[in-house]
Amino acid sequence: MTFLHPYYLLLLLLLIPLIAWYVWKQKELTAKVLFSSLQAFDLLKHSPMEYLRHLPFVLRCLVLVFVVLALARPQKSDTWSNRTTEGIDIVMSIDISSSMLAEDLKPNRLEAAKKVATEFVSSRPNDNVGLVAFSGESFTQCPLTTNHAELINLLAGLKCGMIDDGTAIGSGLATAVNRIKDSKAKSKVIILLTDGSNNRGQVSPVTAGEIAKTFGIRVYTIGVGTRGKAPYPFKTPYGTQYRDVDVNIDEGILQQIANITGGSYFRATDNKSLKAIYEEIDQMEKTIIQVSEFSKKEELYHWFALIAIALLLVELTLRNTLFKSIP
Repeated sequence: MTFLHPYYLLLLLLLIPLIAWYVWKQKELTAKVLFSSLQAFDLLKHSPMEYLRHLPFVLRCLVLVFVVLALARPQKSDTWSNRTTEGIDIVMSIDISSSMLAEDLKPNRLEAAKKVATEFVSSRPNDNVGLVAFSGESFTQCPLTTNHAELINLLAGLKCGMIDDGTAIGSGLATAVNRIKDSKAKSKVIILLTDGSNNRGQVSPVTAGEIAKTFGIRVYTIGVGTRGKAPYPFKTPYGTQYRDVDVNIDEGILQQIANITGGSYFRATDNKSLKAIYEEIDQMEKTIIQVSEFSKKEELYHWFALIAIALLLVELTLRNTLFKSIP
């Protein structure tokens, strides 16, 4: 524990004259009566009040001590620590196009993908993880970080309609590559999750895959959606109505991207199968990364202030009840 204002501790020296004054005052207030003999008092027991009569003063001194300590601002000190640990660098690129609202996965494709991704991030505390979102265009929701609490918050904030609709798989992959290409990790991984076919963007998915291969990035692709048709919610003047729509995933392109980069392609037809890719990533090689940990200062003065107030209340109560002096 450290003090922000340690010079306030000098106020504790005030206890010296305070105690000296109290001792002198007690001598002045002690009544003196002369007796020829004290033998008659030998059998009398000493009352506990004889010793406890100094309790209010002791409490008052303790109040002063805790007030001074509170003024000195006690704190838990900042701590920096550097450690090395094993992990891999991962960027998750997630499709947020409107088709991700289909409910063949529960509660829908996007929410299922977010839930499984959150569990994955939570289970890998040593990895640098980033997040990219795409539909008609792409953007970085979170750069590579080991601050997984913040990453999970940003992941939870993903929703359809954040950007123009469409499915720009090539752009989503290219943005993820740009975020991870300068990493020093031995294992660099992109998890690309989509439920459609590329129909937007300036970058071809295969071209983005070739770029990823150039930087030694392994791409795991996931096609999300059941086979055949899937229930999709449509907004109408009469409320939400469901219609079955065709599931059209360009598995050939996703498989090609995975093959080019040395990754794997997965087809997630339900929530359970969606987790399969994360189990495979767990088997990948790991690399040593440097992690800096920071512990913020924690203020403790309020505890000392509360103790001082409590002691003062006890002292005032005793002084005006049990130890009340009558002139």
